[in-house]
Amino acid sequence: MNPELQGRIFPPIAPYLVGREKVREFARAVFATNPINLDPEAARAAGHADIVAPPTFAVVVQERTLAQLLAEPDAGIDFSRVVHGDQRFSYSRPIVAGDELTATLRVASVKTLGPHAMVTAESTITDAAGEHVVTAISTLVVRGDDA
Repeated sequence: MNPELQGRIFPPIAPYLVGREKVREFARAVFATNPINLDPEAARAAGHADIVAPPTFAVVVQERTLAQLLAEPDAGIDFSRVVHGDQRFSYSRPIVAGDELTATLRVASVKTLGPHAMVTAESTITDAAGEHVVTAISTLVVRGDDA
């Protein structure tokens, strides 16, 4: 794994329009049963413009930024050897249907642990007005040849 990736910032991804049915599908897949995740009336009654995505929905947008990292020719990442190590989110506000989100990935750290490497990637996700919505932080473990 290329340690020079640390600090690299990738170009923003194309905007992602959060669809109501995508949020519902995701909510069902993760067994989110709160009515604000499924019913626009319940979401509006709770003060939201539309249905609210479950907190882990941010990975849908983040995945597009991680694809940039994994496709980077000089990264030295063999995807067949990648294991997801950690996932965290830091929200400014919930994601709601109708949001147009853009994300930018920054490689926060690259560490070597014996034959293995760990890369922590931070995807900053903003809305159409450029306001912060969530930062999704993933740590990927790249297993070494011995593993």
